[in-house]
Amino acid sequence: MGDSTAPATRAARAARALDLTELHASLTDPVLDAMNFLNEVVSRFPEALSFAPGRPSEGTFATDDPARYLRTYTDHLKYELGWSEDRVRTQLFQYGRTNGIIHDLIARTLANDESIHVSPESVVVTTGCQEAMLLTLRALFARPEDTLLVSSPCYVGITGAARLLDIALCPVQEGATGPDPKAILAGVRQTRAAGGRPRALYVVPDFANPSGASMTVAAREQLLEIAAQEDLLILEDDPYGFFVREGSSRPTLKALDRERRVLHLGSFAKTAMPGARVGYVVADQEVIGPAGERTLLADQLSKIKSMTTVNTSAISQAVIGGLLIESDCRLRAANADAIAFYRTNLNTLLDELERHFPAARRRELGVDWNRPDGGFFLVVTVPFLADTKALEHSARNFGVLWTPMSDFYLDGGGSTQLRLSCSALTPEQIKDGVSRLAAFITGQASRAGR
Repeated sequence: MGDSTAPATRAARAARALDLTELHASLTDPVLDAMNFLNEVVSRFPEALSFAPGRPSEGTFATDDPARYLRTYTDHLKYELGWSEDRVRTQLFQYGRTNGIIHDLIARTLANDESIHVSPESVVVTTGCQEAMLLTLRALFARPEDTLLVSSPCYVGITGAARLLDIALCPVQEGATGPDPKAILAGVRQTRAAGGRPRALYVVPDFANPSGASMTVAAREQLLEIAAQEDLLILEDDPYGFFVREGSSRPTLKALDRERRVLHLGSFAKTAMPGARVGYVVADQEVIGPAGERTLLADQLSKIKSMTTVNTSAISQAVIGGLLIESDCRLRAANADAIAFYRTNLNTLLDELERHFPAARRRELGVDWNRPDGGFFLVVTVPFLADTKALEHSARNFGVLWTPMSDFYLDGGGSTQLRLSCSALTPEQIKDGVSRLAAFITGQASRAGR
């Protein structure tokens, strides 16, 4: 018999909408909506000066750099390692080793730049640092009660990844110098008291996104003692450590780690080029199997990666590999110009805020900001609600963009704070942008009765 259903009825059945409540709960997470809104505002106001993105400056990029780096890497394979043309072709054009093909160069660079001495086999090369986070979380968090401690405020990439994987989160309040080890210890014990298992802490010890805060060396050492005492792993994310404004660089947690408590997450997005999408994780912890066999955690992450991205683009790895070879695996020295640029930008931002809001004016309006020792970000406290409505008003009427800090808090907070990033602007744009921002803040403060 033929189908007697009316065409309109058949079309209605075919076009049946999906119920959002039947999709994964993370899709209704306000953080995901907030980031989409920010991107949408940026696209709607392209002429606005933007303190919103944390991307690196393009001033040091040249369009012929990737081709040169690729040639440097292939020459390295052919003339230094003695590879045949066929082997080089396979290395570049075929599916590659799941854990990556430049792991040895990354290990050498970490030893030179950070005094992190690990086997190349403990390095997993990932598609950006975001994949490193996902692989690590998926491997470590096995039980429903497993809980990830995070600084509050915290980078949304890790909290978003945790929510995608249904991992419980425990926020730890951050202070002027990053997360307080005592607060972390309290969070660990609070989690246990509530029936959870504190599995790991995620932390950006240097110039954190979004706050710009940095941990002291003493706090780092105390954190490692707590991690050993409480059987806690540490996920150390270090994208900004090179970019010191004042003082000298501090040792990474991984460089201080003597008990393999730290998994070190890294990326070449800020120190090389974000378009390559190459990151990594150092996972040198031993894993003991049911029959007593021993492997590295990196090998276990490889199993997960083989079911997600299969392997990180060999071409992208070769480009980054060529850059590392040209810099003699000393990326800190190769970033000297970038370090000076970002130092100038952050100093310019701080100077301009001070010029537009001298001490008496700050007190009058109820405006203040922190003064990070480096990195891309600082936080301004204002006497009004710094939400998406205020952001749109700022973009439309004053031509300046920023990021609401409330997006970075899990436990409420940041409602009267905004994040400024100075990495993607020139010093002249920063001066113009702060002038516009000052007019916006002053106007909003007046409306709030200040």
